[in-house]
Order: sequence, then structure tokens, then C-alpha cells
Amino acid sequence: MRKTHRPLTTLALALSLFTAALEVTVVSTAMPTVVGELGGIQSYAWVFTAYLLASTITVPIYGKLSDLYGRKPVLLFGIGLFCLGSIASGLAMSMNALIAFRIFQGVGAGAIQPVALTIIGDLYTMEERGRVQGAFSAVWGVAGLVGPVTGGLIVKYLSWHWIFFINVPVAVLTFGLLVAFFHEEVQHKPQQLDYAGAALLCAGVVALLVGVQGIGMNLWALPVAAVLLAAFVAVEKRAAAPVIPMTIFKHPAIAISSIAGALFSAAMFGATTYVPLYVQAVLGSTPTVAGGMITPMIVAWPLAALLAGKVMLRTGFRPLIVGGLGLTVLGATAMALLLQQGASLLALQVSLGVFGVGLGFASTSLLIAVQTSVGWELRGVATASNMFFRTIGGVLGVGLMGGVMVSQLMKDPSIPLSATNALLGPERGHAIPAEVLATLSGALTTGLTINFWLICAFTLAAFVSGLFFPRVQRTAGAPVSASSAAAPH
Repeated sequence: MRKTHRPLTTLALALSLFTAALEVTVVSTAMPTVVGELGGIQSYAWVFTAYLLASTITVPIYGKLSDLYGRKPVLLFGIGLFCLGSIASGLAMSMNALIAFRIFQGVGAGAIQPVALTIIGDLYTMEERGRVQGAFSAVWGVAGLVGPVTGGLIVKYLSWHWIFFINVPVAVLTFGLLVAFFHEEVQHKPQQLDYAGAALLCAGVVALLVGVQGIGMNLWALPVAAVLLAAFVAVEKRAAAPVIPMTIFKHPAIAISSIAGALFSAAMFGATTYVPLYVQAVLGSTPTVAGGMITPMIVAWPLAALLAGKVMLRTGFRPLIVGGLGLTVLGATAMALLLQQGASLLALQVSLGVFGVGLGFASTSLLIAVQTSVGWELRGVATASNMFFRTIGGVLGVGLMGGVMVSQLMKDPSIPLSATNALLGPERGHAIPAEVLATLSGALTTGLTINFWLICAFTLAAFVSGLFFPRVQRTAGAPVSASSAAAPH
């Protein structure tokens, strides 16, 4: 059995997370320009939610597959799909095609973060894990610095298509490093994936998203979602190899971490999606300035996560979780108050920085608490389940806010949505009559303002859930050798 080269494997995992992180900031910066060229403001949220939905649904499936068949083949498969989906998205010539290819890209992305973080949990001891997970979060900081500038330059000097093509070389390099330097010995188990549970999960999440994004138009989907998800829970309780073992939620740390993760992710994804849109479409700033508004959040997050990883063994998980979630409430409230005409953009960036510090403290502590609560044989599915609830929160949060925005834009039936597309285009709506432009800008401002207060509500609910987080025993795990990294023990 060849030995894993831990430093180069860690580098490959960091690169895979960098690609996923860069995707968030670059796409958020460029999306108003994409809508201005392709049209489809009513589908604005779907470009984000299609990607998130696909990755959300597949996260627990990949987590289970990594426990059954090993981390390496699952991660390589995901990176390959992500790369192909990025190429296809860059070649899209319509909004519907872009959404379809984003789904394909998301199916690959679903494997990257949970499996990469699971491998880190396998390769490092408890003492090392806090520092490494914190250092890994620094990847998001680098992407936060590079992403908005890169997105703005690409839109200005090339075209928005290249925001997807830049993923390809990094994905290819990551794939090669993992093939060459990461090796594991897997004890294959005579179990099969719970296909019925996976199908019910997919259908239930899709129905739930359609319901929350419909805002009064598709409410029929909500009871359908309730039935499908109830059936999913019933099937999982009887399945021999469930996609998400219901028994793991008997542990309070995992249950509360899932709830808090869903809520703060709804707030975080809402901010990254709609703050750049507000700054660019309502305040009239450039794509680079709009993307730069969320840079402090994305940079502060990993710095706080790195600090959390260093002090966690002394303070425990709970103080960092409660304190971090409290800071997200403070930052989100300041953001909602500052997002208005004439407000200081610097003050807005500071509020988003505070928001990011809170996310860094809370998210890292919650994840390591979950990984500490289970053994190797469940660590993959427990990590993936935690990621699932975070991404499902992001999907539903962005979808709900997209529905709010579109409902405001459709209040006046005399104004076509194509006028909003023109507002986001390079001419910034100069060809639109002044009266129509004023009505349109007012509707867009109202919808986005409601969304920012929804972000506050999500952070407050996450903080309340964090108050119930138990005191988790911080035990140090034994080092995991390369040859036994994939073997249950």
C-alpha cells in the first residue's frame, strides 16, 4: 500500500476548496452583467439556487458513498463533474442553458467540500484538526480577496463567460495531485446506497424550493414537500444503509449544529447574492465595487476561523458558537440599516466584516464539534449531513429572497421584467423612460430591503438555537495512518 503524502494531499484539498470559494465571489460579482446580456431577471435567484440545490441534494449521498467506498474516488468524481459543468456554464448562450449547466456543476461541487473536510478529519488528530480546519478556512479569505477583483476585471476586459472557465486549470491540477499523492485502503462493506431515500430527498427539496420561491404562486408545493420529506424520514429509519442516518440527530450537538448551520447559511448566502446586486443596480456602482462589498465578510471569516481553531481546546466549543452567532446578529442588523442611498460604503464593509468574524467563530466550532461526536465509520456522513443542512439553508434562503424580489418587481403589471434586465445592463437603464425607471428602481429597492431584514431574522434565529448547544467533550483522537485512513476503527 503506497503511503499518502500528507502535505501535498492537504494542498490538493485546499485547492479544491479554493475553486468552490472563488466560484461564490466571482459569480456574485458578475451576475448583474449576465442578466443584462442574457435577460431573465425573474430567474436571477435560480442561477444560484440551481447550483446550491444540486450540491445540497448530493452532499449526503456523497458522504455516504465516501464511507462505503472511500474518499478518493468520490472526490475525484466530483471534481471531474465540476470541471465539465464549469466549461458548459461558460459556453451557455441563454439563461435557461446557464441554469441547466449550473445544476450539472453543482452535482460535482456536492462532493468537494464535505469529502475534502472529511479527509482532513481522517488525516489529522484532534489537536491538529482545529488548527488545520482553521487554516483551511483561510482559503476562503484568499478567494474573497481575489474573487471580486477577478470578477470585475473579467467582466470589464473579457466577458462573463470566463468567470466559469477560470475554474478549469485549478480543477485539473487538484485532480492530478490527488491521483498521485493521496492513497487509502478501503474496507468495502456489503451495503448498498438507499436509492429510495435519495429519490425522496431530491423530490422533497425541489418541492420545498419551488414553494418558498413562489411567494403565493406555488404554495401547493409546500404540502407536497412536507409529504415527501416525511416519507424520506420514514424510509431512512428502516433503511439498512440510509443516506442520512436519523440516529445521529439524537446527539444534541449534531441536531443543533444542523439547525444553526441552516439558518446562518441562509443569511450568508443571502448577503453574497443580494448585496452586490443592491450596490450595483440600486446604488449604481461598478461590478468590482459591488463585489468588494462582501470581501470583508469572506476575509474575516477565515481569519476568525483560524483564531477559533487555536483557542478551541482551551475554551471549548460553546463560547465560540454563542459568541460568533451573536456577532452575526450585530453585523447583519448594521448591514440592513446601512444599505440605503447616501450611506457610507466603508461602514457597510465594516458591518459585513463583523458578520464574517461571527461566521468564522461559529461555523468552525460547529463542524469540529460534529466530527468529534462520531467515529470514523460515521464521520463522512456526519460531516456531509452538517454540510447538507448548511447548503439547504442557503438554497431556501436565496430562493425565498428571490421570490420576494420578483414579487415586488411584478406588482405593477404595466412594467415588463425586460425593463429590469435593461436596468442591470451596461447602459444602466438609460433608454428606459424616467417614470418607469423610478418605479422600477423603487420596487427593486423595496424587495432587496425586505431581504436584508430577512437576513437579520435568520441570524437571530441561529443565535437563539446556539444558546441550546451542549458542552461537548473535547477528546483527542489518535493519529490516522495513511494506510488506515479509510478503515473503520
